[in-house]
Amino acid sequence: MEKQAQNILSVSELAIGYGTKKVAEHINFSLKPGILCGVVGVNGIGKSTLLRTLARFQPMLSGKIELKGQSTKQIPPEKLAKELSVVLTESPASKNLTVEELIALGRQPYTNWLGTLTSQDKKYINESLDAFLLNDLRHKKCHELSDGQLQRVLIARAMAQDTPLILLDEPTTHLDLYHKVQILKLLRELAHYQQKTILFSTHEIELAIQLCDTMLILDGKNHPFGGPCQLIEQQHFDGLFPSEMVQFDPQTGTFKVNK
Repeated sequence: MEKQAQNILSVSELAIGYGTKKVAEHINFSLKPGILCGVVGVNGIGKSTLLRTLARFQPMLSGKIELKGQSTKQIPPEKLAKELSVVLTESPASKNLTVEELIALGRQPYTNWLGTLTSQDKKYINESLDAFLLNDLRHKKCHELSDGQLQRVLIARAMAQDTPLILLDEPTTHLDLYHKVQILKLLRELAHYQQKTILFSTHEIELAIQLCDTMLILDGKNHPFGGPCQLIEQQHFDGLFPSEMVQFDPQTGTFKVNK
């Protein structure tokens, strides 16, 4: 009998927010290796707050977050840096670095106190440059890059960190359609071929439906989780926007504006 893969991330009865203000509660889902999962919902529903809470950048209000079966509260910061990597929407402070130097920062959890890169570290850096089509840009300064190129660099840095779990907040913001698709397809390949578990928030609901293995819909109530087709069948996308303005078409997995 085939052994089932352990959950990389398990979230149960999670409540998120700031201080005494709850943004969302009763969030439940789990992710195995090799899964690309999109988090969708309207503005202000808690997508970024969820990712920041999962990354332990802010405390959870209640509930449980487990990484490979261990509560994230009990994982020391230096070990957590080897288990999860994060790409947030904020622009990096280190834009004067070259592309290669910024990606090399992803190896910090593994280097000695001098930050000396081993041949193994360089292998991960080169693989990340290859995977995200950045070899031609490796010596360019990050401030010289377009938004799409910089986004690829930041994700490549997360890949170089070589963690089982990667969290990304709005990785396709400010990108044109071609680059949105390119980034999401690269993430899908990273999940499937390198067995990474990737969780990202997005406004690109239609693209996420087409490319994700699973999706979490933050709807302010039940927060449905499952495969895109399953969520369509259960009509969970229908309630995302006011029906008098936008209608979801389950046949095509797209939204249509009511004129």
